[in-house]
Amino acid sequence: MRILKSAVPIFCTAAAARANSAGEPLSPTNIFAPASTPADTISGLSLLVLTITGAMFVIVLCLLLWAVVKFREKAGAGPGEPAQVYGSTQVELAWTVIPVLIVTILLLATARAIASIQNAIPPPGAVEVSVIGHQYWWEYHYKKSNVVTANELHVPVSSPVHPTPTFLSLFSADTDHSFWVPRLAGKTDLIPNHPNSMWIDPRETGVYLGQCSQYCGVQHAKMLLRVYVQTRDEFDRWLEQQSGPAAASDSTIEGRRTFESTACVNCHTIRGSTATGTFGPDLTHLMSRETIGAGAALNTPANLRRWIQDPSAFKPGCLMPAMGLSDSQLDAITAYMETLR
Repeated sequence: MRILKSAVPIFCTAAAARANSAGEPLSPTNIFAPASTPADTISGLSLLVLTITGAMFVIVLCLLLWAVVKFREKAGAGPGEPAQVYGSTQVELAWTVIPVLIVTILLLATARAIASIQNAIPPPGAVEVSVIGHQYWWEYHYKKSNVVTANELHVPVSSPVHPTPTFLSLFSADTDHSFWVPRLAGKTDLIPNHPNSMWIDPRETGVYLGQCSQYCGVQHAKMLLRVYVQTRDEFDRWLEQQSGPAAASDSTIEGRRTFESTACVNCHTIRGSTATGTFGPDLTHLMSRETIGAGAALNTPANLRRWIQDPSAFKPGCLMPAMGLSDSQLDAITAYMETLR
C-alpha cells in the first residue's frame, strides 16, 4: 500500500522566499502555488476541504451568536427557565443527514485525488529515478543512464504538448524518511523494506525546495531537498556530463593519493579512482552541486574544507566522522575535490 500524505506546510526550508511574476513574496514550499499535476490535485482538494470546513465554522458561529443574543437573560424577566423542547425530528435529521453528506463528499473527493495520483502510468519518454533515503542525505540513481548523484535532483520540465513526467521509486537505507517538495507533489514516505513511488511533472523551470518530513534522527531538519527543473536540452547535457568519470587534473594528484589512502574510500565512490564505497554520497561530480551536506551549507572551497575537517561543525550528529587530517592533507584533499565537476 502506498502512503501519500499532504498537509499545509508549517515550516519552511532554509531558503529565502522568492518573488512571483507580480513581485509578491511566494513561499518556495507553498502548496497553494502548485507547479505540477500531483500538487495541483492536492491543492484543489485542500481548497475544497477548507471551503467546506470554513462554511461549517461560519454557520456554527452564527448560530452560536444568535442563541447568545436571543436567549440572553433580559432585565425584569421572572425566575425560572424558558420553555424546553424535548426532541425534534427535523433537527435530529438535519444534524445526522448533513454531516453524512459532507463526509461522503470529502471521501469521494479524496479517493478521486488519491486514485488520479497513484494510478498514473509512465508514458514513453518518462524519466525514472530511484531515490534512496539515508541518515541524513538523499541518493539518486537515474535508471536509464549511468548516473548516480546526491541531494540535488535534476529533472526535465514537462509541458502539455510534450509531457515528460519524472517517476520516482522510493527506498530507505535505514529508518523512515519522507520525500516532500510541496509545490511539486504530496508527502510520500520511504519505509525500510517497503518500496514506494510517486511522480512529478513540473511545468516551470527553476529550483523547488523541500525536505525530509518524517522525523529520522538528530539531523532530520537538515535533510533538505533541492529539485532542479531544466529544459530538456539542459537536462540532457547534465545527464551526459554526470555519466562521465571524474575530471580531476594532474595538478591534484597528491590530493587524490591522500584521499585514496584514507578511510574515505570505504564510504564514497569517485568513478575512475579506487574509491568504490556506497555508504556515503557519490563524489564523482561533487563540485557540480550547489550545496554540501544535503543543503546544510553552500558548496564553496572554504565550506568544503571545513566539512572535510569536521562535518559535525555543520551537522552535529552527522554520521561522517572527522578524520583527524593535518592542514596539508586537508588542503590537498580539498584541492582534489574542487576538480570533481
